[in-house]
Amino acid sequence: MTLAHPGLADSSFLRAARGEEPDHTPVWFMRQAGRSLPEYLAIREGVTMLDSCMDPAMVTEITLQPVRRYGVDAAIFFSDIVLPLKAVGVDLDIVPGVGPVVANPVRTLDDVAAIEDLTPEHVGFVTEAVSSLVGELGATPLIGFAGAPFTVASYLVEGGPSKEHAKTKAMMFGAPDVWDALMRKIADQAATYLKVQVDAGASAVQLFDSWAGALTPDDYRTLVMPHSARVLAAAGELGVPRIHFGVGTSNLLDLMGEAGADVVGVDWRTPLDRAIATVGDRAVQGNLDPTLVFAPTEVMTERAAQVIEAGKRAKGHIFNLGHGVIPSTDPDQLARLTEFVQSYPR
Repeated sequence: MTLAHPGLADSSFLRAARGEEPDHTPVWFMRQAGRSLPEYLAIREGVTMLDSCMDPAMVTEITLQPVRRYGVDAAIFFSDIVLPLKAVGVDLDIVPGVGPVVANPVRTLDDVAAIEDLTPEHVGFVTEAVSSLVGELGATPLIGFAGAPFTVASYLVEGGPSKEHAKTKAMMFGAPDVWDALMRKIADQAATYLKVQVDAGASAVQLFDSWAGALTPDDYRTLVMPHSARVLAAAGELGVPRIHFGVGTSNLLDLMGEAGADVVGVDWRTPLDRAIATVGDRAVQGNLDPTLVFAPTEVMTERAAQVIEAGKRAKGHIFNLGHGVIPSTDPDQLARLTEFVQSYPR
């Protein structure tokens, strides 16, 4: 990949992701592109989530908004984990207050076969948006992202969000041939989707496995990890750092690292020092409780300092929340947190 800006390779974010010494602890926030920003709410008014994700000009503007406002050390591409499915014609919608809803859930091998393979031509709007963003961002890296196979599969099998993942696990355990075919299909989609973003100029990628915490280590290792590993291996061939993040994955952190991560994302439930000891010779990302931005500023920064101090023992540390920005977050408080982290003594 040709770097779009001469200073990009030396960015604090990329240095920390590679396990090198940055000039300050880098910080960005999951779901920073939107959610709590008034400028985001204004541009999204009357536009559905999926329509906004397929409009290159809107994607560019939304991705840039938190970089302008906070001066964070990386931008995250504004999209959704089900976008590749939508792009190949799966009948789904993102229902406000609910999440992705699939009209015809996957049950059989024929259902899997009916899902088209993703090609770059399906997501030309992504190439256009990333190319535009890289030009605008200059020395600030852009993180591409995709949904991990288990999480995307759970939406396809359940038909929407689920707390128990009962239908998903029923397929995993009771129809392993269908499960394997579905996971391979989604892994190929995710690998293609990440390659499109990196080819257009993204400097790093993050694989989101939002629901992997519903699994035991043995089930993750045998039924899920090989498929995530295929995605991360394909991303590794592109020469960019790979971040792997899941929610409620304290018991899976070692395996998520072994799947092929350069950086393991840690949610807020796991003490960062414990996570560092678990993931071995890898960088970590995280992991301030997202609700701490609602606390008094001095409480928030005190807890942020604890996270930064713990992170100094890792191969590399990228500061982030332990999950996404909560929609009712005060943007000014995130600005204070960003400034605090970036000015914290190394």
